[in-house]
Amino acid sequence: MRRTRTVLLALAGLLAAVVPAGTAASVSTAPAPRGCAASPGPAQGRARQVLDIAERARREFDLNSVILRVTSGDEDVLTTALGESMTGVPARPSMHFRTGSVGIVYMATVLLQLVEQGKVALDDPVSRWLPDLPHGSEITLRMLGASTSGLHDYVTDPKFLAALEAAPFREWTANDVNDYATSQPLLYKPGTNWSYSHANFQLLGAALEKISGMPLQRLLTERVFGPLGLSQTGNQYTPEIPAAVLHAFTSERGRYEESTFWNPSWTTARGAVLTGDVCDLARSARGIGTGELLSAQSFKTQLDPGTIGLGRATADCPATVCLTNTPATHFGFGVLVINGWILTNPSFSGYAAIQAYLPADRLSIAVSTTKGPKSPEGNQAEKIAERIAAVLTPEHPLKAN
Repeated sequence: MRRTRTVLLALAGLLAAVVPAGTAASVSTAPAPRGCAASPGPAQGRARQVLDIAERARREFDLNSVILRVTSGDEDVLTTALGESMTGVPARPSMHFRTGSVGIVYMATVLLQLVEQGKVALDDPVSRWLPDLPHGSEITLRMLGASTSGLHDYVTDPKFLAALEAAPFREWTANDVNDYATSQPLLYKPGTNWSYSHANFQLLGAALEKISGMPLQRLLTERVFGPLGLSQTGNQYTPEIPAAVLHAFTSERGRYEESTFWNPSWTTARGAVLTGDVCDLARSARGIGTGELLSAQSFKTQLDPGTIGLGRATADCPATVCLTNTPATHFGFGVLVINGWILTNPSFSGYAAIQAYLPADRLSIAVSTTKGPKSPEGNQAEKIAERIAAVLTPEHPLKAN
C-alpha cells in the first residue's frame, strides 16, 4: 500500500496532537431540494469570516469540495458549498455523503437510553448477548462504548488492509472483520487501558440488536433519527448513496480514482453504515452535544464513562495506540471531548467530515470535504473546523493541546 488508508475515526491524530474539480471556489447558489440550502448572500460579518476560511482551505488542500454549516443557537451563521462534486457538477449543501463514525455515537446513545429504561446495565458482560465472543465474559458493554476492551483494531491490521485495498467493492460481514481483531491476544486486561478499535462498535451494534430485539437500523431510526429530525440520515445495506450524491475520489491505492461507491460494509455495525447531508450533520452535532436524547446522568456518563486517566504505553500497546485521555482531551462514550467541544470526525476513502458542538457558546460546526489529486492525507474537514473555531471562539480551541 503506497498511502496510509484513512479510517473512520481519526482519533489518534487528535489525541496525540490531539476526476479533478475545475474552477475556483464559489458559493453554491443552485436550488437545493430537501430543504438543505445555501445561506442567502452576500456573506457578511461572521459568515464572511467562515467563508474566507473555507475558500482558503479548499485551495490550500486541493479539495474538490467543501460543504459546511455553522449555526449559533437557532441562527444559521453560514451554510454553503464550494467546488464540485464531479467535473462540471457544482457541490450543493443538499448532497449526501458518508457519515461514518457518527453512527458510533448514535449506537452509544441508544445503549445509554436502554440503560435508563432498565433493560440492561453498562457493566453487564457482553457474553450475555454474544456468547461466542472470545473474552466476552471479561468485556462489558461499557468497555465497548468507551473503547477500553483491549481488542485490536482490525483497521490497522496489515492483512486486513491488504485485502481491502485489493478489493474495495467487497462485501464484508461482521465475522469477517471481527476475526482480525479476536484472533489476536488482547492488548491489555479489559477496562485497564484505552485504545480505539472499530471492533468494539461492530460488537456493540450486534449486542444492541439482541438487547432490543429489533434490527439496528430500526433502533437508530426510532431512537435517534426521528427524535432529532434527521430526515436525510439513514443506513445503507449496499454501497448506494441517496441522490443527490457528493462524489469522492482518493489516491489511497497509489492512483487518483473515484471511490464514491466503494463498499463501506467493513466500517461499522451493519445497520449503522450511514449517509446524510450537512444540515443533518449540524443538527446531529447539537442534539448529541446538548444531550438532547439522554437524561442528565446519562449525558454525564457519555462525556466521561471512566476513560479520563486511562491510556498508557505498555509492552503490548505502544503510545501511538494506547493514547492518554485527559480531562481536556479524551474519548467519551462514542464521542470525542476536546476543550469543551463534543465531536466526531468520520473519514472514508476520499470523504472526510466533522460534527462538533460547543455547549458554552451553543455553536455547531459541520463540515464535509472531498479530496483532489494533490490533497494531503488526513481529515481536512477537521482542519477547517479547527480554523473556524479559532476565529469564532478562540478561548475554546477545537484542537488537542
